[in-house]
Amino acid sequence: MGDDQSRVSVIVTRPEDARHSVGQLAIYGTQHILTMYGGVIAPPLIVGGAAGLSVSDMALLVTAGLFLSGLATLLQTLGIGPVGSRLPIVQGISFASVSTMVTIASDGGLRPVFGAIIVAGLIGLALSSFFAKLVRLFPAVVTGTIITVIGLSLLPTAFRWAMGNNPKAADYGSMGNIGFAGLTLLIILVISRLFQGAISRLSILLGLAVGTVLAVFTHHADFGAVRDAKIIALPPILHFGGPTFEVGAIVSMTIVILVIMTETTADILAIGEIVGTEVDSARVAAGLRADMLSTTVAPVFGSFPCSAFAQNVGLVALTGIKSRFVVAAGGLVLVLLGLFPVVGAVVAGIPYPVLGGAGIVLFGSVAASGIRTLARVDFTDNLNMVIVAVALGVGLIPIAAPTFWDKFPTWLGVIMHSGISATAVVAIVLNLVFNEIASGNRAGASVFAAAEDLKDDLGERLDDDIRD
Repeated sequence: MGDDQSRVSVIVTRPEDARHSVGQLAIYGTQHILTMYGGVIAPPLIVGGAAGLSVSDMALLVTAGLFLSGLATLLQTLGIGPVGSRLPIVQGISFASVSTMVTIASDGGLRPVFGAIIVAGLIGLALSSFFAKLVRLFPAVVTGTIITVIGLSLLPTAFRWAMGNNPKAADYGSMGNIGFAGLTLLIILVISRLFQGAISRLSILLGLAVGTVLAVFTHHADFGAVRDAKIIALPPILHFGGPTFEVGAIVSMTIVILVIMTETTADILAIGEIVGTEVDSARVAAGLRADMLSTTVAPVFGSFPCSAFAQNVGLVALTGIKSRFVVAAGGLVLVLLGLFPVVGAVVAGIPYPVLGGAGIVLFGSVAASGIRTLARVDFTDNLNMVIVAVALGVGLIPIAAPTFWDKFPTWLGVIMHSGISATAVVAIVLNLVFNEIASGNRAGASVFAAAEDLKDDLGERLDDDIRD
């Protein structure tokens, strides 16, 4: 009996199972959605544009994306049987699939895109359990590097938002846009510094709200779309026609799905580190099943592949609100936004520069969480420094040189154009070669370790000279 009570106590006291009042769930959950809203609506707009859709059909794509993201988030956070990680993870339309979908849609419209997603999603679902067993390949030196690159990869998005998000606009990069981003960032910092507890945890939401109000008063925000939006509308089923199945599109999308699974695995491990809860291969598998099941049914609603949203990992790290029920409340908000386009139009009115100011804090927090994880890594007399150095370097290539992999085979480009998946591949392989395969390893083999020893020796000599 005592053992049973102990088990129950462990389950109840998991950080992700913390309970909050209905009001707190609504507020904290809404903050999560405001954080990732721009990322959810962007892929449908990009792919819909490539497919040559009308304005009304583009709106349906956006609404479907919101609705599906909400359902996927509820499935991921609350879980059904062996599906769902039951962690505070927000699901949304994956950016990793955008370039591939644009290529397919440009030639054949959306129907082959949807067919490829269904087949690739089923393949990913079948591979979830096997893929999750690779979790042992993600020690702190790997996860810390991946988390750091996740944050660094997201920061350029925040900078583009701060500049206005549309390079073709006349005011892109203007002092006014960047000023609003800086003002929003300042508001968040002031709230975080002067207030404690609940108010401090709402710093992102309050910063977005105040920044938007100021933008309205200075005529830098446009809510005209609210007048034209429908009050309520159910997502239509197969509105764009039945899916078609083309071999080339399916192969390309399957590669993308493997990339998405790699990124989702990294995000699940990252949120486990931040929350401070155990994440084993079974839990990763459950999270991947939720990812792939949501992806497989997405075309039915007229939407695209789902994945975990890294920016919300940063929000969890920043606010310290670790409850999965908070994120589930955010998923419910997404579902409602998908059913009530007029509400979505209001949220969509938040100016990009305001989102950019908040994004700097959020995405920077993800990178900081990765650095914190790397602080636990032992860099003495081993090759861990080499692993981190090379994986970081390769992971930052898509940020510093976006066309670096353009001349390489498409399948390789799909993997390496994502800094997150590139980092994961390099870090995992190097960790296997340098740490898991112990044959031939000897102490002090790394030039970096030798450099550290030399630096320590020089430091000691300098201290001795100073004392003399």
